[in-house]
This record gives sequence, structure tokens and C-alpha cells, in this order.
Amino acid sequence: MDSPSHFDHTSVRGFRTLKDLYENTEELLLVEDEPKNYKEASSDQKWIEAMKVELDSINRNNTWKLTTLPKGHKAIGLKWVFKTKRDANGNIIKHKARLVAKGYIQEHGIDFEEVFAPVARMETIRLLLAIAANNKWEVHHLDVKSAFLHGDLKEEVYVTQPEGFIKRQDNGKVYRLIKALYGLRQAPRAWNIKLDNTLKSLDFKKCALEQAIYTKKSKDSILLIGVYVDDLIITGTPKKEIDKFKAQMEEKFEMSDLGLLAYYLGIEVTQTNGDISIKQSAYASKILKEAGMIDCNETLIPMDPGTRLTKITEGTMVNSTEYRSLIGCLRYLLHTRPDLSYSVGLLSRFMQEPREQHMKAIRQVLRYVKGTKDHGITYKHNGGNKIHGYSDSSYGVNTQEGKGTTGIIFYYGESPISWSTQKQATVALSSCESEFIAATTVVTQSLWLKRLLSKLTHTQEEKITIQVDNKSAIALMKNPVFHGRSKHIDTKYHFIRECVEREDIQVEFVSGEYQKANILIKALLKIKFLTMRQLIGLKDLSHDAYD
Repeated sequence: MDSPSHFDHTSVRGFRTLKDLYENTEELLLVEDEPKNYKEASSDQKWIEAMKVELDSINRNNTWKLTTLPKGHKAIGLKWVFKTKRDANGNIIKHKARLVAKGYIQEHGIDFEEVFAPVARMETIRLLLAIAANNKWEVHHLDVKSAFLHGDLKEEVYVTQPEGFIKRQDNGKVYRLIKALYGLRQAPRAWNIKLDNTLKSLDFKKCALEQAIYTKKSKDSILLIGVYVDDLIITGTPKKEIDKFKAQMEEKFEMSDLGLLAYYLGIEVTQTNGDISIKQSAYASKILKEAGMIDCNETLIPMDPGTRLTKITEGTMVNSTEYRSLIGCLRYLLHTRPDLSYSVGLLSRFMQEPREQHMKAIRQVLRYVKGTKDHGITYKHNGGNKIHGYSDSSYGVNTQEGKGTTGIIFYYGESPISWSTQKQATVALSSCESEFIAATTVVTQSLWLKRLLSKLTHTQEEKITIQVDNKSAIALMKNPVFHGRSKHIDTKYHFIRECVEREDIQVEFVSGEYQKANILIKALLKIKFLTMRQLIGLKDLSHDAYD
């Protein structure tokens, strides 16, 4: 679910990353009279003040200098973007004006080169929170003000003077950018390079397995930093080291110290007595509001076991833009909701030409979300520090091509940190073969997770145990005598046998009723679904997760 291919983290026309795209979705749902252009904003004092604050910030950072446009160069236009910032409960925090470059007219090789900037995967953030909870560390949140204005530009880029603030005596002149502006294609990369150099100068080491995680270890302290654009989450021990890091960052950038992590990319985080819980209640409400289902009836399961969805050509076509938008919102909800992984994953296969039956199935998922808005995951103090995984597959269920579905879920101690539902790439000839293919998917993820955990905690790599509920598949992984039955299976799937022989992983049998990945591969009956939901570690956090 969280692999880089699922979300494009690079700059997107005027939005910085997934963070801004998330906030833009929020904008659709919490309607306020936000100006659409400078003309509308210029009649309201609070927006005029917001624009002045933005220009002050740009000038303070020495972002640009006024000059005459050289021959052969084009000036990129600027536009004002206005946003009402809110907290998790929808209360207005501030009115923000952002000066954005029209980066979509930039040409590769002329005014930009590389644009990619790494951000921390959500599963890495969950692992970071799980490690912090297990050690009873506090997790703090820092935000860099006007982060992109700090990134140094290598290319020669010119922009027009901002609307409403054109200097009369210099009419016709343009600004040459020394540092990046929001909206520029290379802005995320320029900022990331600046931050990377800053953290390295403070003796932090970049994690080779996750480019947006930095660690710093000494004899009696350890600090872990997770970076998502301009949001930094910091954990470690002792507390004075965290405070020292905050002070060092405030010397270099204009920072907002948001204290203990409470709200991060639409995820609500609660830290109580060393335990850390995560949920997306407010975001779930916004999805329901956008879909016009805030007052709908609740349902106990997201998909009925008898539901059979196919890419049919008959049936009424529905608005594909609306369908894709809902799928995108639900996929973001999966960051704290493994119970939705199968239903949302299955519905994601019909985005090209969705029909009424597919939209009806989405409505049932939304009705289920309505009744479980406050469900989430808790990472416990002393919950254990070992990673173990579960692998399962469904053989020929709900698919036209005969391809199975792989479900994998990993735990740090007692709580889930990584999960995914995927359609298998090849057709399996038996349930044993389907389980074998699924287990290979789990191995690649487990190797990455065990190495990542070793780097973050500065401990030795430990063998990860994978639980599989098919004895034939386990025998196939361990026993070359079975090779005659598996000679037709694609060579890449035999990678698992090598890992078992090298003792990188350990494969164990688990009975079906304790197979936690079962909820990720098919629609279950009501009682079975509710039992499995509790078993995987999802609970209602509405009153107090610690009652």
C-alpha cells in the first residue's frame, strides 16, 4: 500500500506534495469564503495582511533581486493562492496567502533540471512511532515556515513582479530568483538538498534504506528524525537532546515548534503514558461530507462476502472523476485502517470505466466508515521490539483473470506497522502456488523492514518470522524435493527458498483462525470480520484508547 509507486511525491502544479494535495481536499470539504484571485482578496484587510506577511518572509530570506530581463529569457508568472488553515477540529488557525510561481510553463533543461525529492513513507513513520512508544520516548513536531523559500537555486530563473505589489518606478523589471519559490518544479528538491546539508552539519546520518530518515547516536543519546517536506518529527532520548536540536534548527530556519506530535498529514496522534495511538476521524468525516453521506446509515462490514465485481460492459456508467476522487480519498484513509485494505484495493481496479455496481460498493464502504470513524491503532509501551509478519492469499476469488490476491501484514510487537493487498501478477494453478507467490512478496518487504529497524535502533539485524496458513506452501519453500510440482512457477518466486536457506527469514505455520492477513484478501462474513478486525489490532479510540 505504501510503496512509492502509489503516490507521486514530487511537485504537482502549484501543490508541493501529498501534504498540499491532502489540504486541498480539505478545502473542498470545509467551505469558507476564500478569495480565488488577488482582485477578490484586495478588498479584505485580513488577506491584504496575509499577503504582506508572505512578501516580508520572501524578502527576509533574500529570495530574489530586482533586475532587467536578459534577452532570450522568459519570466515565469506569479499568482496568489489563498488558504484558510484549520486544526483537526475545523477551527480556523490563520489566513494564509502564498505567492506561487506558475511552474507548469517551465521547460526541462532551460529553467529546471532534477525535481525529485524524497519523503518518508507512511509505513516508516508508523515504525518510528512504534519504536518511540516501545521505549516510552516523546515524539515532537517541528514545522519550517516558508520552507521552499530556503532552497538555493542552481538554474537561472526569472519571475514577474507579484500582482498588487508592482513597484511603479521599476515597472517592466522582473525578479531573478536566488532561492526557490512555491510552484517551481525544482522547489521540493532545492529545499530537500538544503535540509539534508543542514542535518548532516549537525552530525546526523541519512538512513541508506529510507532517504527521509536521519539518525544521530552517541554513548548516552539517540535521536531519530522523519522528514516530510517541511514537517519534521523528532523522537529519541534524553529530552534535553530534542530541545537542543530544536534550538539548533531555530538558529538556521524560521521554525514553528508544534510541541508533542498531535496532527500529522491528516492523521491524529495521541500520546498518553508512553502509548501512541493514530486515527483519521476528521479526515473520514471530510470524505463522508464530500460524498454527501454524512447522514447515511451505518453498516457493520465494508463489503458483503457474496459481492462479485467485474469489468462489465453493460450497466449504467457513473462519473469516473467522482469515482476516482473517492478511491483516492479512501486510499489515504488506509494509512491507519488495514480493515479497509481489501475492499478499497478491489474497487481500485475499476477506475477506468466505473459502473453503477462499483459505485454502490463504494457507498457501502463509506457507510462502514461512518460507523467506524474513530477506529485506529495503538502502539504500546513495552509492546515488544520484534517484527513478525503474516502472509495469505485468496485463490481465484473475485477476479475475472483467475489471478489471486496477496495480503500481507507486519507487526512491531503487538501492533501493525505495514500492510498491503495486491492482485497477483500471474495466474496460480493451485492454492498452494498462490500462497507461495504471496509469501515471496512478504519476503521482499520483511528484508527491507528488518534492515530498516536495525539502522534506526542501531542493533543487530534479527531474523523475521513469517506466518503462513498453508502447509504445502511451507514445504515448497523449505524442501527442494517438491521441485517437480513447482518447475513451472516463475523463477523470481523461488527467491523465498534462498532466503529460508540463508536463514534471513523463518517460516512458520499458523492456523486459519489466527491468520491475521485473512482480512486483507477477501470479504468476510460479519462475525468473522469483526473478530479479525479486533485480532489485527484495530480498536475504537473514540472515548479513550486506554480505558
